[in-house]
Amino acid sequence: MRPVQKRIAQVGLAAALFISGVAAGTLHARSAAVQNHFGQPKTVLHVVVYKFREDVSNYDREKAIDGIKDMAGKIPGIKNVWLKTERNQARDFSGVYAIEFASAEAAADYAESPVHEAWSKSWQQKRENSLSFQVSNP
Repeated sequence: MRPVQKRIAQVGLAAALFISGVAAGTLHARSAAVQNHFGQPKTVLHVVVYKFREDVSNYDREKAIDGIKDMAGKIPGIKNVWLKTERNQARDFSGVYAIEFASAEAAADYAESPVHEAWSKSWQQKRENSLSFQVSNP
């Protein structure tokens, strides 16, 4: 075999190997996308949709939302908080926040906590309306 023919064969083999790798990677990516893995945690998610009163300043609105984070740091059993509203389909409402509790017991303790009660009194003065939901798994 001449050197030119040998080089053409090597380039052809390399191209075939490259194309095979791309095809295998594409097939793997497609099969991985189809197999969605998810969990059903035993935590409790407390979701609140709220509407501030019109006379509440932006500063007081931010202070009220920041109060949720401060409260979460003081009450045992709170795992996570979500404070930024990304999308709100309840158009008449100002926003949404969520608190994740480690268990149903932690959620019950939160509801009766003096720290929560103090924050709630301030919150109720600033909000016009709110709807709350608690979500869990069996």
